[in-house]
Amino acid sequence: MSKKLFTEAHLNGLTLSNHLVMAPMTRSRAIGNVPNDLMVEYYRQRTQAGLIITEGTSPSPNGTGYPRIPGIYTTEQVQGWKLVTDAVHEEGSKIFLQIMHTGRVGHPNNMPEGGELLSASAIVAAGEMYTDQAGPQPHPIPKEMTKTDIQNAISEFVKAAQNAVEAGFDGVELHGANGYLLEQFLSPGSNQRTDEYGGSDKNRNRFTLEVTEAVINAIGKDKTAIRLSPDGAFNDIQPYSEEQAELLAQGLNKLDVVYVHLVDHTSMGSPAVNPIIVQKIRAAFKGTLILSGGYDAARAEEVLQDGSAELVAFGRPFLSNPDLVERFKTGAPLNQTDFSTFYTPGEKGYTDYPVLAEMTA
Repeated sequence: MSKKLFTEAHLNGLTLSNHLVMAPMTRSRAIGNVPNDLMVEYYRQRTQAGLIITEGTSPSPNGTGYPRIPGIYTTEQVQGWKLVTDAVHEEGSKIFLQIMHTGRVGHPNNMPEGGELLSASAIVAAGEMYTDQAGPQPHPIPKEMTKTDIQNAISEFVKAAQNAVEAGFDGVELHGANGYLLEQFLSPGSNQRTDEYGGSDKNRNRFTLEVTEAVINAIGKDKTAIRLSPDGAFNDIQPYSEEQAELLAQGLNKLDVVYVHLVDHTSMGSPAVNPIIVQKIRAAFKGTLILSGGYDAARAEEVLQDGSAELVAFGRPFLSNPDLVERFKTGAPLNQTDFSTFYTPGEKGYTDYPVLAEMTA
């Protein structure tokens, strides 16, 4: 049986050099929330991936909950990202921007002036948020979003998507996973609204689908994708039901998004995802499906061959192995990952991982 992982793939008009996707990973190197030369080099190094999905990028000051994460809401940020997309395209890869509004997961110390913690309901997330100024701090209670706040947030997603296209991205991935704002509306634990945005599966899905439709209307369905984490538990999120997931997938299928990206955090210690919920999403959504979460080359090849997915995303392996595709092809060992440098400033644990050519030399 021929290897599918390393063959050319197609994504609704885009030709990808292989079926490997670099998953979005927060790296916290954007000093002042602006993409910089160090980030340009980081993404350039990893262009063996057929498709790169960037780290979570905020559409507004309100969505900038973590320290040193990039945004896409100022001219300076757009210009910074343009350097990244130019570098990636020069090396022959494609790149989507992940738009991540953190919602209640954040702290005012991490946010630009005027930023406000918002969520579906005024329910605090358990746990703490790291701040550069004062170390770990408890999550504050977020403000429950008004109808005006909701419409403003939709507009922010739209403007962020338009800015991404201006910056040269091939598309955007809406972050509807990991307990951030879209999933805060999806989850019955964080969404206890009694208006049309809460109370039923259809209502809890409404905000996510409205954001998706608005972005599609602004930049096109061929450039609009979404990430979901069914059965996820990150950031104190309560999973939504199989029925709600299926209904959401039906809505995304009707909107004809370019792909749905499902992430499974079991390999990082989260509860196992019920395979039924993944099967229901797969059956309801007819477009390209990306699977991610603890895959190696052999398992990725299996899901591509059996039709479970069209593309497979890799996170930590790409983090510590810029030349991951070459290593998979040759069976070379992988670099060890330095967990202590995941979110620290600077090049250590970011752009200093060796490639095979350097190691053999």
